Amino acid sequence: MDLSCTHHSLSRRRALTAAAGLATGTLLPLARTARAAAAQYGNPVIWQDFADIDVIRVGDTFYASASTMHYSPGAPVLRSYDLVNWEIAGHSVPALDFGAKYDLNGARGYVRGVWASSLAYRPSNRTFYWLGQIDFARTYVYTATAVEGPWNRLTSISTPYYDAGLLVDSDDTLYVAYGNTTISVAQLSPDGRSQVRTQQVFTTPSSVGTLEGSRFYKINGQYYIFLTRPANGQYILKSSGGPFGPYAMRQVLLDLRGPILGGGVPHQGGLVQTQSGAWYYMAFVDAYPGGRMPVLAPVTWTPDGWPVVQLVNGAWGTSYPSPALAAPPRQVTPMTGVDTFDGTTLKPRWEWNHNPDNTKWSVGNGLTLNTATVTNDLYWARNTLTHRIQGPTSTATVQLDHSAMRDGDRAGLALLRDSSAWIGVKRDGGAARVAMVSGLTMDSNWNTTGTGHELASAALPGSRVWLRASADIRPGAARPGTFSYSTDGITFTRLGPDFSLGNDWRFFMGYRFALFNHATRALGGAVRVTRFELSTP
Repeated sequence: MDLSCTHHSLSRRRALTAAAGLATGTLLPLARTARAAAAQYGNPVIWQDFADIDVIRVGDTFYASASTMHYSPGAPVLRSYDLVNWEIAGHSVPALDFGAKYDLNGARGYVRGVWASSLAYRPSNRTFYWLGQIDFARTYVYTATAVEGPWNRLTSISTPYYDAGLLVDSDDTLYVAYGNTTISVAQLSPDGRSQVRTQQVFTTPSSVGTLEGSRFYKINGQYYIFLTRPANGQYILKSSGGPFGPYAMRQVLLDLRGPILGGGVPHQGGLVQTQSGAWYYMAFVDAYPGGRMPVLAPVTWTPDGWPVVQLVNGAWGTSYPSPALAAPPRQVTPMTGVDTFDGTTLKPRWEWNHNPDNTKWSVGNGLTLNTATVTNDLYWARNTLTHRIQGPTSTATVQLDHSAMRDGDRAGLALLRDSSAWIGVKRDGGAARVAMVSGLTMDSNWNTTGTGHELASAALPGSRVWLRASADIRPGAARPGTFSYSTDGITFTRLGPDFSLGNDWRFFMGYRFALFNHATRALGGAVRVTRFELSTP
């Protein structure tokens, strides 16, 4: 898992030792590509926050998994037919059932939960496996026969496999590469439920510093462990002697200029081979305030079996020729657009802030959010529903029926992170008004330091209101978020000043749009969101 940003290279356990070096790669000028006139794709391939990517191919379909920390369900599974256009298909971790803090019950799980984890497919039983450690305490394994689910917990293992990469070997044996600086390999039992053995296989040289974020591969009979130097480098280990080594190391990239202006160095992520034999590296770029964005580059191999990222004018390309693949069987579901909350379940684009109280929400005729917590602190409020922000800029608009709110209730649309603001409805003294609130803050231990203060408000006639938040998540400087409202869904009125989106990396997850409804006096109130739209300019 990446535990750092463009300007700060830090692991959970130690400061990164500085190391010198030059980025390696093969120059691939756009003017000289054989397919200069062919279709191109642009980076980032997904301008939403999907960090610590693991990417695999099963048949003609690509899948990727990502970190979600305190959001539930966790570990989204993305799907693509061309490595460029992606949809969210499901989640590998249905609920964060790892302790009371993930229910906001007496404690909080901010910046804990699902970190860098691994997604693999086992052909012998046609089953997907997700493996990841939680809270440095245990490793959990979930399985499913389809990425949409249902996903079920297969086991937990007492060894916490930090930043794990799961390999299904050609003989069906399961191995896990893991660790920070000291890299180990564990062999699992044939049923995947327990550890058979574990062994240290590599110690990172002091000249390199920290290596973590393992991805484990067997390619042409060689074993590879793909590792990141957070947050500016990528290295790879290779063994011809088996999964337990010995391993030789080579630098893949260091301080390489990335494709997002103002963003960081592409790193971490994984390697994947297309059905036509081409190789690609899907990494991510630290790009706060929005988060960490997946980027894609082609890879070639040296004659002696080392990967080389293909560069454009000495940098990770802002565009490359599209992968040479057959037309997809269908178009993927966009990550933007309208949701009217039809059906019986939430669509997989949504994740709760911590686990929800499932007795306090419903979908079908819109999204109904009953108050689930009495608090004046949004960070303690259960049943806050979040949606990733689309970069570089996007706008969320919600239609809210507030007729069932009770005095003291607060409901609305937030820009949610460790420094937050919102626009919403306050009901007090039997009357509703629309308000813009800022100053919701946490300290570096993720304890609340500010519960917010109202900066603007207006009387609110009727029982419906349209709330709008716009966010500029281009990295490199503080960016504005703005709020507005409408009483007819046509004419919108700005409310309050610009909100400065903080771009500090330490919260790891980027800003999200968030729908919330909490009580400050007593439970019993409700709101109904009849429409949500995420749009881009």
